[in-house]
Amino acid sequence: MCSSKLKNLTQENISQINGRPVLQPKSNQVPTLDRRNSLKKSPPKPLNPIASKIPSPRPISLISPPLSPNTKSLRKPAGSCKELLRSSSTKSKPVISPENSDGGYKEVMPMVIVQKQPGSIAAARREEVAMKQEERKKKISHYGRIKSVKSNEKNLNVEHEKKKRCSFITTSSDPIYVAYHDKEWGVPVHDDNLLFELLVLTGAQVGSDWTSVLKRRNTFREAFSGFEAELVADFNEKKIQSIVNDYGINLSQVLAVVDNAKQILKVKRDLGSFNKYIWGFMKHKPVTTKYTSCQKIPVKTSKSETISKDMVRRGFRFVGPTVIHSLMQAAGLTNDHLITCPRHLECTAMAAL
Repeated sequence: MCSSKLKNLTQENISQINGRPVLQPKSNQVPTLDRRNSLKKSPPKPLNPIASKIPSPRPISLISPPLSPNTKSLRKPAGSCKELLRSSSTKSKPVISPENSDGGYKEVMPMVIVQKQPGSIAAARREEVAMKQEERKKKISHYGRIKSVKSNEKNLNVEHEKKKRCSFITTSSDPIYVAYHDKEWGVPVHDDNLLFELLVLTGAQVGSDWTSVLKRRNTFREAFSGFEAELVADFNEKKIQSIVNDYGINLSQVLAVVDNAKQILKVKRDLGSFNKYIWGFMKHKPVTTKYTSCQKIPVKTSKSETISKDMVRRGFRFVGPTVIHSLMQAAGLTNDHLITCPRHLECTAMAAL
C-alpha cells in the first residue's frame, strides 16, 4: 500500500519536458490563473459612502523606466561654481510628496530661492546716487544754488525757540493766565493802588494758584473798594463781616488786608508813597535775570527775605519771603521771564525807560 501511494506522488510531481520525464517539486509550481485571482486581496471598503463614489487619482509611478545603453545621459557636465549657482537659483524640479489622504500622490513645487549676484545692490545704489546728482545739477542750473534743507530747519527751530513763552505756560493753560503772562507779569509797576492789589493777590494765592486768583480778581476789587488804601483802612467790623458773607473771602484774609492798608498809610506818611518804599530796596532799578529753565527760578531770594523782614517789622501781614518774591516778579522788580520768552526783551526795554 505504501508503494502505491509513493507511486501516485511521484506521478503527480513528474512533468514531461522535451519528451523526458522531469521531477518537479511543489514549491516551484506556479498556481493556476483561477487560484491566482482568488489569492488577490480585495481593497478595504471606505467608511464614508460618499467618499467611495469619488474616483481616486491615478498614482504616479516612482520607478523610472530602464534606459537603453544607446540613450544619452541626462546628466549635464559639471561647470563652474557661478554656473551651478545660477542654475540652482533659476531652475526647480517638482518634488513628489508622500501619499495624501486620498491614496494618491501630488506634485509639490519647491520654494525657489533667488540669489542675486554679488555686487548687484551696490551697483544699483551707485546708479541711484548718480541719478540724484544729475537731478540736483539740473535744478542748480535752472534755479541757482540754494541753502540746504538742514540749515533751513535749524533756523526755523531757533526762531521757534525765540517765540516760545515761559515753560510754565502750556497748551492747557487758562487763557486768563496766558493773557496775564503776556501783558502784566514782569512789567514794572509804580502805582500805589496797583502795588497794593498785587500784594493782596500774591498773598491770596498761598494754598491756591494764580489762575484761580486771577479769575476772582474783579471780586477782590469790588470787596476792597478798588484797593484804595484810605478806604480799606476805615473798614469796621460790620463791613468786614459783610465782605466775608457777600464775597466768600476768608475772615483772616480780610483782616490782613485791612491791617496792610493801615501800614501803607503809615509808609506814605513816612516816605511819601508805597512805590518809593518798595522800589527803594531795588535802588529804583529792576533786576534782569537770564534763566533758561523755570526749574532754575528760585521761590525766594536774599532780596525778598530782606524786604519781608522789614515789612514784618512795620506790621504787615502775609508777607513771607516767598510772597514778596512773587510780588517782585508780578510788579516787575525782577524780570524772571526766560531768555527764550519774547517778553524777556520787552520787559527789559520797559524797565530802561
